Amino acid sequence: MDNYDLEKIDTRAPSSTDKEKTAKIIAELDDLQNMLYAESKHAILVVIQGMDASGKDGLIRKVFGNLNPQGVTVHGFKQPTQEELAHDFLWRVHLHAPAKGYIQIFNRSHYEDIIVTRVHKLINDETANKRMKAINDFEDLLVKHNNTQILKFYLHVSAKEQHERLEERIHDKTKQWKYNEQDFVEAALRKEYLKAYEDCFENCNKIPWTIVPADQNWYKEYIVADALYTTLKKLKMQYPGLKK
Repeated sequence: MDNYDLEKIDTRAPSSTDKEKTAKIIAELDDLQNMLYAESKHAILVVIQGMDASGKDGLIRKVFGNLNPQGVTVHGFKQPTQEELAHDFLWRVHLHAPAKGYIQIFNRSHYEDIIVTRVHKLINDETANKRMKAINDFEDLLVKHNNTQILKFYLHVSAKEQHERLEERIHDKTKQWKYNEQDFVEAALRKEYLKAYEDCFENCNKIPWTIVPADQNWYKEYIVADALYTTLKKLKMQYPGLKK
């Protein structure tokens, strides 16, 4: 995709999609992940971005929840600490890059440092452009020097669906712990966020982004699970034999 106009990209699944595929794919991921861990020749980094209430947590639970936790780790990047701010912006990210044999999931990632920071005018365009170049170099380093496969997903939720999910956090007792008044403030900045994401997609696409329609949970689970399955199968992994 050469031009990214998120307002023109659908947030719902195509009507022809088979809902039953996801469970089968997720079941097959278990053996592939075991093989990845046993062979220890490749690393997987899954980057998940999206606005509040786009369903990042639920997606991770459904797609990765049945895999062996010994070989899967999740890390979310929140507001930087004072120690992290004293270093370059990728310092805290590199600490969590995946080792060979592991699947590392970033629930929000290094891209927050060119998305949130731009929306809230914490950095200017010049700094953002320098950071995007640094991100491209960082991802290139992981790919070329640690056999890392990087999958990048943006969960594309509509304004209507996002608002309904945020409202649900107020009224549903099982989701009230997620409620944060600031989320509604961020949602009101939707146009600014979409613009920042579109620029990110244009300039950090050497490893392509998958824009995932996220209004229906089952569909985003299918897209991510299928992409991971396809990536693992292409590695043509084998279980190691007896150690000599």
